[in-house]
Amino acid sequence: MPEIKSQDAIALLKQDHRTVEGLFADFEKAGGEGRKQKLAEKICLELSVHAAIEEEIFYPACEGKVNEDLLKESYVEHDAAKLLIAEISAGSEQSDDFFDSKVKVLQEEIEHHVEEEEKRMEGLFSQARKAGLDMDALGEKLTMRKRELTETYKATGIPTPELKTMDEVTA
Repeated sequence: MPEIKSQDAIALLKQDHRTVEGLFADFEKAGGEGRKQKLAEKICLELSVHAAIEEEIFYPACEGKVNEDLLKESYVEHDAAKLLIAEISAGSEQSDDFFDSKVKVLQEEIEHHVEEEEKRMEGLFSQARKAGLDMDALGEKLTMRKRELTETYKATGIPTPELKTMDEVTA
């Protein structure tokens, strides 16, 4: 894994977005035994760490300073992604007939979420920057936590999702 360098919070989060976009593109082109499975695992790891650092550090820093509806929507989008990540992580290419479809829907959800965050002028990142948040200090915190969570998740696996906005539904 490349060394995670401390950087401006928005630069770090955008870099995460580009990394995941690349992994989704690789997934679409992948063939061969286990290749899609390995890529899906990387996607799930990257997204799980990214969601955690946004929810623990970035979003709380934005509370009261950005459009609250947009912030709430971000939490809901994260919860939807976490549910799909849990499904993808629990299955495999061989055992889940819907494996590719789940990864595709996750990709579509993430693309929408990224657009909401990165939209010029009214996006979450733009609003956070306009609010005068200390992006360097936030970036440092995000970097440290990202490093810590990446190591933990690689060692112990992605944890069961903790949903912030949805109640668990059982059949």
